[in-house]
Amino acid sequence: MNIALSILAIYVFILLGYIAKKIFQEELAERGMVILSVYFLHPIFSFWGLSTKPMSLELLQVPFYYVLFSLLTIAVGFIFARMFFEDLKERSIMTISAAINNTGNLGIPLGIAIFGEASIIYTSMISVANTLMTYTLGVFFYSAGTSSMKQAFLNIFKLPVIWFAALAMTLNFMGIVIHPILFKSLEMGAYCTVVLQLIIFGMYLYNMKLGELNFKLLLHVNFMKFFIMPIITVWLLFFVLPLEPFVASVIFLELIVPLAVTNVNIAALYDCKPVDVASLIFFTSILFIPFLLIISYLLSYFGIAQMG
Repeated sequence: MNIALSILAIYVFILLGYIAKKIFQEELAERGMVILSVYFLHPIFSFWGLSTKPMSLELLQVPFYYVLFSLLTIAVGFIFARMFFEDLKERSIMTISAAINNTGNLGIPLGIAIFGEASIIYTSMISVANTLMTYTLGVFFYSAGTSSMKQAFLNIFKLPVIWFAALAMTLNFMGIVIHPILFKSLEMGAYCTVVLQLIIFGMYLYNMKLGELNFKLLLHVNFMKFFIMPIITVWLLFFVLPLEPFVASVIFLELIVPLAVTNVNIAALYDCKPVDVASLIFFTSILFIPFLLIISYLLSYFGIAQMG
């Protein structure tokens, strides 16, 4: 029940975005909202996320493993892209989309529902790592679909998220604590970012037409996301790497959650088929529900998860 409520509570905002676009049509411009989110709100989200808890090298091991597996996903996606796609934009989407997961507004509440509050420290750090990957590798690959490799690399440093994240990490490691009043404002901006992202996603879903779906892209991304990568990650996480079963399970959950809504933001910013990316997020979100139920019951059977 907790799992279902966690998912439904998030999807309500997506529905709001869909309804808003359906009613107001051209009065609501998706790109303007994307620019607001990427250039103004997401830097606040990044700064807040990196300031919530003191960092330590021991704590950074979990996001390190998450990034390692994400890089593995990118490598597999790159191979698929070269083998099956000719269009540069589709190659970019195939390479990066499955590595940018919904670890924040879905991964954190699901972690609480399945593993309890002990998972929060891990899922929060993974979410921050995922945000940094989104605005580095995500920006690089999505913009590479419409620009040169050099320009794609430079685009990373044009977005304020990276600079705000660097500032937050510097202050955190120096032990400088944000004043509670200022921190409350940052928290408001962070939650606003999450809600706006979901609404933007709903707006792009309205533009998605069943007859215009990119079935080739859908097939390959979902096959890699829910078949190839889970097999590889289970083998490495539980049978190769020296990780506690609880920690390995939390990392695994964060790796299999659906594609992040921020995929749409970055794809739209660089005109890299954002409607196709929105359809990938939608269908991975649908397929994730039965997939999650199977995984959560298996974890519960082995005494790792708590079902509720």
